[in-house]
Amino acid sequence: MLLLTRPDCGLCEEFLEELAHDFPFLMPMVQIENVDASEDWRALYGRRIPVLLGEDGTVWSEGVLDVDAVARRLDAGSGAAV
Repeated sequence: MLLLTRPDCGLCEEFLEELAHDFPFLMPMVQIENVDASEDWRALYGRRIPVLLGEDGTVWSEGVLDVDAVARRLDAGSGAAV
């Protein structure tokens, strides 16, 4: 998983704190990157940060953590009913 953020982004910090609180088991799998480190990321997500992307590059949540959307994605990935 990839979490795109920016330094000194309060919304990004809140997103990360909520993600760690609601899904602590995901944290070892989450790579945190500066959205400005890549021109492609900046073009696609620069105005949408923070953005949590799944392994396949799909957007799982952006702006404010959508706990239900992330839970649905996790359930779908495990084969459980959504």
